[in-house]
Amino acid sequence: MNSLWVPGNRFALLENGEEFFPRVFSAIEGAEREVLIETFIWFDDQVGQALRDVLIAAARRGVETHVLIDGWGSPDIALPFAQSLLDAGVRLRSFEPARRLFGARINMLGRMHHKLVVIDARRAFVGGINYAKDHLVELDAMSKQDYAVEIEGPLVEQIHAFCRANLEKPQPERRLWMRRWGARMDRRGSTPGTASGGAVAAFVTRDNSSQRTDIERQYRVAIRSAQRRIVIANAYFFPGYRLLRDLRRAARRGVQVDLILQGQPDMPWVQRATMLLYELLLRAGVHIHEFVERPLHAKVAVIDDEWATVGSSNLDPTSLSLNLEANVMMRDQGFATELRQALDALIENKCVTVNLPRPGPLRSIWLAVRTTIVYHVLRRFPAWVRWTQSRAPRVVPLQAETP
Repeated sequence: MNSLWVPGNRFALLENGEEFFPRVFSAIEGAEREVLIETFIWFDDQVGQALRDVLIAAARRGVETHVLIDGWGSPDIALPFAQSLLDAGVRLRSFEPARRLFGARINMLGRMHHKLVVIDARRAFVGGINYAKDHLVELDAMSKQDYAVEIEGPLVEQIHAFCRANLEKPQPERRLWMRRWGARMDRRGSTPGTASGGAVAAFVTRDNSSQRTDIERQYRVAIRSAQRRIVIANAYFFPGYRLLRDLRRAARRGVQVDLILQGQPDMPWVQRATMLLYELLLRAGVHIHEFVERPLHAKVAVIDDEWATVGSSNLDPTSLSLNLEANVMMRDQGFATELRQALDALIENKCVTVNLPRPGPLRSIWLAVRTTIVYHVLRRFPAWVRWTQSRAPRVVPLQAETP
């Protein structure tokens, strides 16, 4: 695990599109040299059009402007939508363009799931919010609940180097920049405490070459070190055996473990898979709260009001075993407390607590068999998918139409 923890960082929590979009668009408007964006989803709606407008304005005033989209997640970013961007000098690239069969996109696995912005190598944004109007609560009663973090400080240099390395090639080449940082984390994943002069933080990514388990490891290290409380809000929750074991052990040693999961899912079949884990977790003393107001899209966690993470990675097989993901891990008591208070507000006002079902011998046997079969199938399908992939993913520049 080669993520380098660096001190001296400052963080601002951004909740939903109402806070995220104005800050990002304002930062782009103030850019002097460079704008780098990586995003899974960019739609041709009022949010996507607003992003297009600020990027065009930045490019026209001479700012070097690069955007990497996911080809499956952003089907709208093609001609003619992209023409005005390309004409203005915005450099657009697509990660593994969608392949279609009878009009349907078929290569949906192993996607570039990042949500990253870097402005002038001085300010960065990391989180789970895409450029689409369904992240605006004021517009849609079923908009998504999500979070991002604005970052200033030395950590931005790492994020900037990562995004620059992604301009031409996907994995595994982009790992090379990390070697220049010199210092490495202990192989066990140990992390330093908060240093003077700002928060200590790490930019942690996963890929399908040499960083397959880095984000999961960071979660597990933090969970194992928890002493008082763990709060995890995650949209698609179906982690591996070891992370589940660490959560159950934490609850059994007296740590309060709260999981905020989807109660109004945007993909019901995912929720049904997650519910197979409920009884296993509840019997260990884990508290499960379903967010029922709107779909939950969050990928955040807080431990002991000291450690926190915000990013793009869910705790499910797709994020932990297939997609390219990016999270920030931080030791910042002020930020962690603020995020924990925001999550507590969800639990108190917008969640329903799940109770342990009444036991019965036939139900228990059937549940155990069904859970075991489904769990092992879902946990192993990423390996099966990787086995069927015959080539590395591509990054393809989008080209303007010739007159």
